[in-house]
Amino acid sequence: MELDKILKKDLCISDPEIDRLYRNLILLHAELRDYTSKKYNRINPFYEDLFDWKERGEFLFGENKNITLYNSTTVVGNVDIGKNTWVGPFTTLDGSGGLKIGENCSISANVFIITHDTVKWALSGGVVPYEYAPVSIGDNTFIGVGSIILKGLTIGSGCVVAAGSVVTKNVNDGEVVAGNPAQLINTNIKW
Repeated sequence: MELDKILKKDLCISDPEIDRLYRNLILLHAELRDYTSKKYNRINPFYEDLFDWKERGEFLFGENKNITLYNSTTVVGNVDIGKNTWVGPFTTLDGSGGLKIGENCSISANVFIITHDTVKWALSGGVVPYEYAPVSIGDNTFIGVGSIILKGLTIGSGCVVAAGSVVTKNVNDGEVVAGNPAQLINTNIKW
């Protein structure tokens, strides 16, 4: 690969050590991009290629749980995730009020699971405290791209939350919900 093709042409670095580091960083980026493209048939943001997604899951939730957790995912507070769960990129897992996600779940990209809100705090001029309430998601559940799950809710096992849904009430085992606000569209899905 030709380094000159991927360097910023107009970047003038006067310090030779900084220039060397920059060139090495660009080479690393190109190598990792090529590797990811060949292995996964995708191009990721650079920082997603730097570290193993499973290692991040092991660091936060323990070894031998096979949890995939992208580096672009934000994890806050008390979050517990079960085995074999995949959490997509650009997702927020807010466990400040407590968050439990079961085994074999798929939490798609750009999902927001929120366990607190600041509505009353803001409206009261900071007098009323933040409100917290836990969220629980059962086993074998799919949360679609761009969904939002609000505080204090339980989503059962074997559920589907369709893409773009805003979940404002509990979802029972085996239910499929969709929309804003999310509404029941099917029950007892069998695969």
